[in-house]
Amino acid sequence: MKKSHAIFLTLFAVFASKANAQKSLPLKLIATTPLPELVGDLEFFAPDLKGNRLFLCAEDSKTVEVFNLRSGKRIHSIKGFGAPHDIVFLPSSNKLIVTDGNDGFGSVELVSAESYEIVDKIKLPNNVDEAVFDPVNQYFYVESGSDEPGGKTHLINIIDAKNFKLVGNITLPGKSSNAMAVDHAAEKLYINNGGTSEIAVVDLKTRQVIARWPLAEAHGLNGLALDEANHRLFSATRDPSKFWVFDTDNGKIVTTLPCTAYNDHMIFDAARKRIFITGTETASVIEQRDPDHYIDIAEVPTGYRAKTSIFVPELHRLYVALSGKDMSGKPLLKPGVQLAIQIYQVQP
Repeated sequence: MKKSHAIFLTLFAVFASKANAQKSLPLKLIATTPLPELVGDLEFFAPDLKGNRLFLCAEDSKTVEVFNLRSGKRIHSIKGFGAPHDIVFLPSSNKLIVTDGNDGFGSVELVSAESYEIVDKIKLPNNVDEAVFDPVNQYFYVESGSDEPGGKTHLINIIDAKNFKLVGNITLPGKSSNAMAVDHAAEKLYINNGGTSEIAVVDLKTRQVIARWPLAEAHGLNGLALDEANHRLFSATRDPSKFWVFDTDNGKIVTTLPCTAYNDHMIFDAARKRIFITGTETASVIEQRDPDHYIDIAEVPTGYRAKTSIFVPELHRLYVALSGKDMSGKPLLKPGVQLAIQIYQVQP
């Protein structure tokens, strides 16, 4: 009896320890919405706080999915796209702008968020992909990768969101780029230039590249976030799986840390001084102790190919999409894996 009692107490202590560890994680999973009818990659999100909606680009399903922002329930599917990637919701007009493209075409579409119909389109160079919206000047900066073999340059297209017009472009070195961040105080655009494995810095007044910060021996640049107040830029690479901190005053690397594999999106939660990086299987949560010091406080379990995400600070929630392609980009054949969105409550 005494031996059994001791074993019971030991097991109880182990389970209690695991439960406490789970409770102490900085992200708590509160809802999962399976999406069995969708296939392939799930891309970028856009929230509509007033309308209680969340929009998600389903690239290979050729749709933009609409969810209840708080419950995660799927409420509509917008059709008519070719390969939707990135998206912004415009509260003033109740419209969406969606980037749409692959090797054979490129465009941005204007969508009514009332009727869920495409109402206008601007043709762009092929290989349209990621974008960033600047709410100050109402410009949507949209990347178009080069479709030429060994292409040496590519474009960032500038869309005036107020008038839905193409108003210019920025030429970048290399074949393609990924995430972007706008520095309003410095009037600069920072770009993860995957084609040249460096951060490209663009002067938004002249629309010229004014600096290039190389990431030595690093490839697969993806997530990007900015701490504008402290002049720090955060980047993430897949090879190696690493988090990088740059001083935006001089382009020097402040520090690096390992992070989740096959990472894609990165968010800076300025209120909690935390960086969320989503990849496959886990989300890395890195805490900023001060502008020069960072610590990985948790690797939160998520799911296979849980790489794209968005943080909604007003709700203290992180939304994560679980995609359906393998690491080489081929259609998913792994049994037991289903596309879904997850909602995490950010803990104090």
